[in-house]
Amino acid sequence: MREQEGGGGSRGGREGRQELPPQSPEEQARAICLRLLTGSPRTRRQLADALHKRGIPDEVSHEVLSRYEEVGLIDDAAFAGAWVESRHRGRGLARRALAQELRTKGVHATLVEEALEQLDSDQEEQTARELVERKLRSTRGLERDKRIRRLAGMLARKGYPEGMALRVVRRALEAEGEEADDLGYQGE
Repeated sequence: MREQEGGGGSRGGREGRQELPPQSPEEQARAICLRLLTGSPRTRRQLADALHKRGIPDEVSHEVLSRYEEVGLIDDAAFAGAWVESRHRGRGLARRALAQELRTKGVHATLVEEALEQLDSDQEEQTARELVERKLRSTRGLERDKRIRRLAGMLARKGYPEGMALRVVRRALEAEGEEADDLGYQGE
């Protein structure tokens, strides 16, 4: 009998818990934004889209997002700058690919341009050379045209302009050929 009472008591305890009063749309919006911002920085548009999906009225969303911008929790310019730095350094993405990613995340065009000013063409070309150097070894044994296509294609997928990609690839292949010739001459 006690087991039944204990079982019934625990069930009654769960049922007897007081539920939190329903939150106002403002409270819901703040909670959603804070939860999303805890994981990683977000753009205003990303947060607005998340609030819209959860049925938060647009005027409430606008009010909460504006307040978060005022206090510095949302800063699209800082987001764009950090994004460019991280994705260029980490993945080797070029200006074109970075601009596309930022536009997709809802960053305004002027902020995208400002963030991309961090990268100059020399830095971008240096990164392209480093990417090709890393990939060059895996293409050895293939015919030259196929190597050029693969290496230039890899750079194109990362947003590098065609002219720069081909120039960097050809120079890398020429340098590799010179090294191989040098090694061959030393061995003979």
